[in-house]
Amino acid sequence: MTTNEPRILDLPKILDDRGNLTFLEEGVHIPFKVARTYWIYDVPGGAVRGGHAYLENQELIIALAGSFDVVLDDGTNRKVFSLNRSYYALYIPGKIWRHMENFSTNSLAFIAASTSYNEGDYIRDHQYFQKVKSEGFNL
Repeated sequence: MTTNEPRILDLPKILDDRGNLTFLEEGVHIPFKVARTYWIYDVPGGAVRGGHAYLENQELIIALAGSFDVVLDDGTNRKVFSLNRSYYALYIPGKIWRHMENFSTNSLAFIAASTSYNEGDYIRDHQYFQKVKSEGFNL
């Protein structure tokens, strides 16, 4: 995979009367080397998660349980991805503003990231994000 656009990835599904199985593999379904994974859960009603962009980090987000919306902003366009199936993954490259909202009760978001945690990789001010995005990210 070489495209650098956010997109939904359809993960493999193995259907079985005893319960279904979905998997993902680095280099096959994940378009980057995984350096970190984390999950978001027990989100109170009405809460919003995220609200930042990364300079380098890429992510893959999966709704393992329940549903939520991921709102992406590339500095020009805004797009909402509703995640509600564990066999769909949302790929988000770096330099895209994101936040997550509309979490259902007992939802579980799983995230695979291309970098280890690095506070210096975050842009947490949306106005600053828009400014550097319009200038071609010349920091």
